[in-house]
Amino acid sequence: MIAGVTCRAPPAARRLRPERDRGITAGMALDPARSRRGAARHAPTGRLPAPLPYARQVEVFARFAAANPDPVTELDYTDAFTLLIAVALSAQATDAGVNKATPGLFAAAPTPQAMVALGVEGVEAQIRTIGLYRQKARNAVALTQLLIERHGGEVPSSRAALMALPGVGRKTANVVLNCIWGLPAQAVDTHIFRVSNRTHIAPGRDEAEVERAIEDNVPAPSQQNAHHWLILHGRHICQARRPRCTICPIADLCPYEPKTTDPA
Repeated sequence: MIAGVTCRAPPAARRLRPERDRGITAGMALDPARSRRGAARHAPTGRLPAPLPYARQVEVFARFAAANPDPVTELDYTDAFTLLIAVALSAQATDAGVNKATPGLFAAAPTPQAMVALGVEGVEAQIRTIGLYRQKARNAVALTQLLIERHGGEVPSSRAALMALPGVGRKTANVVLNCIWGLPAQAVDTHIFRVSNRTHIAPGRDEAEVERAIEDNVPAPSQQNAHHWLILHGRHICQARRPRCTICPIADLCPYEPKTTDPA
């Protein structure tokens, strides 16, 4: 579920692998307590373990790159505006579910001006299949109105400006910064939190600590794609209840025990 060292928006909407997991892909959690509970299940207790040594970090990310040299986000989008909306809609929803709803939405409202003209009820009608669609529709129209008023309809390229928009949290902002402007921003969700702590790539007691640990410990050439590699690894291999250690490309580098034996 995850591309060359940047995540550039394509001329047509990106299609990515279906996402089976609930939770946030990188959007703002509409229920922060729920997000904290998910992370708490995998938070380390006691003293934090030391991050993997540099040489081992290099090898880990070399293997991720060999397996998937060009990782991308799983959300469909055509430009910075449609990515911003798609990521905001993905909070507490699956990427597959968002991708089913956004073709109609983006056909009806491909620009900020068209989104405002569509209005809250019009957006609701397009995204009814997404959880919390009423609140998300209000946020989509409100953030688009501010986008026009403050930035002339252009998606800003700073985290602070992005996070000042309704419905946009740090995760959403980091995805946009990473995918549109190629910045090594790390959008830490529950998958990345779990993988970072289990593998000791970037240990931390909360998502903010893990984000800083990734920035501090992951080798610079791998920073741009680290978010994509880690989230895909968490979704498909290092899963919460039954990690698929027998098919894990970094099993011999990972301190997590016990290793599971069932690859199914």
